[in-house]
Amino acid sequence: MKLSKKLAWISILYFAEGLPLGIFYDVLPVYFRQQQVSLDTIGSMFFLTLPWSIKVLWSPLVDRFGRRRTWVTLCCAIMASVTFSVPLFDASNPTLILWLLLLGLTLASATQDIAIDAYTIGLLSKGEEGVANGFRVALYRVALMLGGGGTMFLVEPLGWTWIFILIALAFVALGIIAWAAPEVPVVHKPPREWAKQFWGFLSRRGSIAVFLFIVTYKLGDLVMGPMVKPFWVDQGMTPKEIGTVSTIFGVIMSVSGAMLGGLFTTRYGIFKGLWVLGLTQALSNLGYAAVAGFGLGRPYLYSASLFESFTAGLGTAAFLAFLMRICDKDQAATQYALLSALFGLTRFFGGFSGTGAQLLGYPAFFAVTFLLALPSYALLPWVRRWVGGNGNGHGSGAPEPATPGTAAGGQGGRPQAWATPEGGQTSPASNPAR
Repeated sequence: MKLSKKLAWISILYFAEGLPLGIFYDVLPVYFRQQQVSLDTIGSMFFLTLPWSIKVLWSPLVDRFGRRRTWVTLCCAIMASVTFSVPLFDASNPTLILWLLLLGLTLASATQDIAIDAYTIGLLSKGEEGVANGFRVALYRVALMLGGGGTMFLVEPLGWTWIFILIALAFVALGIIAWAAPEVPVVHKPPREWAKQFWGFLSRRGSIAVFLFIVTYKLGDLVMGPMVKPFWVDQGMTPKEIGTVSTIFGVIMSVSGAMLGGLFTTRYGIFKGLWVLGLTQALSNLGYAAVAGFGLGRPYLYSASLFESFTAGLGTAAFLAFLMRICDKDQAATQYALLSALFGLTRFFGGFSGTGAQLLGYPAFFAVTFLLALPSYALLPWVRRWVGGNGNGHGSGAPEPATPGTAAGGQGGRPQAWATPEGGQTSPASNPAR
């Protein structure tokens, strides 16, 4: 299959993956608040997002049973049913049944994430991960913007009932399209053999260092994140300014960064993409430190914000390409879900951001978040061995092919390439990992 066709399917599927998140974080809070639901109740609704954090627990089911596209279509059908049913309940007095329905939405969305990530890993060949993740991040962000903020423009002319009907129809359409996606072969192994391969993945040489790298790579970025909006407010920015800069121009810069980051990673390799684009991503934190420390005005604050969005796209494209590369194709659902769960642990460090900003002040806090990004670079030697060769799958450094189903090994702990069932050689190739 040509790369252009692969990118088209990846774009559609990751639009489907991003849509539920925009609905849950942007549409539902506004809907319930307009129905006079208390802030406490709306806040507790976010406990229903737990499936996105623990999806690794049932990811083996996607590896062991069915086809990737079947899972996606089934999940779209469930999400369509849930969104169609929401207006049938009294939103001003949410019942347990309504909360269970919304839990069904997040469960289906999390399972869809598993299937789409695994499908993408199976679809791509070695060296295609960079540009593919550029498109992946871009369409995911577009779905967040359209399904979340974009939907708000239709509430007044159409009303909430039609909003949910249109969302349900969108899920139906996406499910039908997913069913028509090109088949990606899936090997369903016996439980013992499957477990042996998974243990081989966990116990590869250098695995602890690589897993720590995944946890710490975007640590500075995610610790700084919760304090960005409060900093804007303290600088006197209005909600309209914040929405314009972060939602509209921020998304444009993030998408642009993701596309360029994907192209850079494809051209120069995953390893170089990780350290060059990752360092650029970390430097954006110093932009906020400069604005806070020197009391710079609006133009500098806008520039810092847009630069942060742009570099976040750069770093994310390279990082997701790396996560895809190190997964085995025939166990991609479980392995990628595990890696994204490890990355998700980083978000908990954001809980200390308020304390840090209060104790240190904004200038020192933003500078410290830059320093938090640096420890991951000490782990790059182990990362390079896992990526293989020069990190782009070309040249004499590329690993030798292995037979299907064998554990990754190779000299120096480097994972070997995997042969597809058709015999063509590919690499062991997230979402915003959610």
